[in-house]
Amino acid sequence: MQNRIDNNRENKDKAESLSTRLNPVTQGAALPYEVLNEQYQNAAYPESKLQIRGGGFGSDAAAHPSNPNQFYALTDRGPNSDFKGSLGEGKQFLVPNYSPKIGLFQVEADGQVTKVKEIVLKDNTGQPISGLPNPKAFGGTNEIPYDVNGEPMTEDPSKPYDPETNPVKTDLNGLDPEGLAALDDGTFWISDEYGPHLVHYDAQGVEIERINPFSTDTRNTVTVEGKTLLLPAEFAKRRTNRGMESLTITPDQTTLVGLMESSMDNPDKQGRKSTLARLVTVNLVTGKIAQYLCRLEAVNHVNSALAAISEQQFYVAEHDREFPWQQPSAKKLIYKIDLAKATNINDFESVIENAENADLSATLTQDEQLGLLINGVTLEQLIAEDEKNWQLLAKLGIHPVEKTLAVDVLATIDYPHDKLEGIWLRQDGSIGLLNDDDFAMNDSDKGVEHKYLDADKTVVDGNRLYVVVPNV
Repeated sequence: MQNRIDNNRENKDKAESLSTRLNPVTQGAALPYEVLNEQYQNAAYPESKLQIRGGGFGSDAAAHPSNPNQFYALTDRGPNSDFKGSLGEGKQFLVPNYSPKIGLFQVEADGQVTKVKEIVLKDNTGQPISGLPNPKAFGGTNEIPYDVNGEPMTEDPSKPYDPETNPVKTDLNGLDPEGLAALDDGTFWISDEYGPHLVHYDAQGVEIERINPFSTDTRNTVTVEGKTLLLPAEFAKRRTNRGMESLTITPDQTTLVGLMESSMDNPDKQGRKSTLARLVTVNLVTGKIAQYLCRLEAVNHVNSALAAISEQQFYVAEHDREFPWQQPSAKKLIYKIDLAKATNINDFESVIENAENADLSATLTQDEQLGLLINGVTLEQLIAEDEKNWQLLAKLGIHPVEKTLAVDVLATIDYPHDKLEGIWLRQDGSIGLLNDDDFAMNDSDKGVEHKYLDADKTVVDGNRLYVVVPNV
């Protein structure tokens, strides 16, 4: 026991030493980037150009399986901005040929971060994928893509938009990557905000297989004992731009664990008033798929990263997307969660059995598309109607994952960013944190400008690595 205590102290000392090296100016260590585009005006300073940076490596992070000084980081679908055009609200893709990618980074002896390589994500034919939305049948939520001129992107760009003969362009293989798991065999699993999809890539970034909620998708080729694995159908009710934000794999390499960013539109937008988020586990060996509830601390909070400590315990990043300079009460938190006492709501028979033992008049049913219903309403609706209904779930024997605060990030380090989306669980037990810099760009009332970290709009955001030591 004493040896283990001494080892833990030594690991924490190493982490604190590294944290000090990475924060010489309380600003973490910068990840390198190149300039992708410099042709647009900066709305904040119209006389200057907007520098779209090829950073963006902040959607998630994962430890290198064997090198303790290296980590992988993930980009999302690419540089884009909110845009309302002729077909309504959507996204303007400012670098339309951008392909999402994985970056491998190394922390050097002096605490600086260097990029080792990039892995471009490709479809199963080896062609680089895009970040464009999926067709509706495979998770699209009518996100209209607009080009650099503000015109709808269409199937034939040489012709005007026509809903029948030249509709809005979608991409069956398009991804908005958000969650990353790096496996011991050199392959990767990625979760995204469209389907949601779980996609397995080889070491060169070529798609091997995938798992999503759509039974008609022939790319769902993960089978166990002749059964094709699918995500629960209700996961297709994800909110626009709020899909499966977090993904990890258990240390024994058997089970994918994915967490939705926030409450889903289940069955409709009323669910957005709920603090209920869903977590799914997919055992790739047995084929068992389990589903658990995760309670957010506030409706405006989001889950944004997940890292496995053991087969039952995980670190989760939760934040409010606020800039600390704009909102003094901003929250950036790391929780330790435990599934041991949580209820698997996919095991409907056990859920019913537990409910029957409760002295309550409640009717529980299982809907093929909406999942577990209580008195005819979805779990999202139930909590949206009244936050106290978490107590009703508990009385019915339905318990969310247990949460313990591990790091209050803003109370621990100087963290000026709005987003906290990457967790690198290091071998010494410390946690590397990555922010999402959105390619150094942001929307404003005047148009697209740099993403600034101060009121004077002088400090441009960029990907940075911080190291913290969890309390639990």
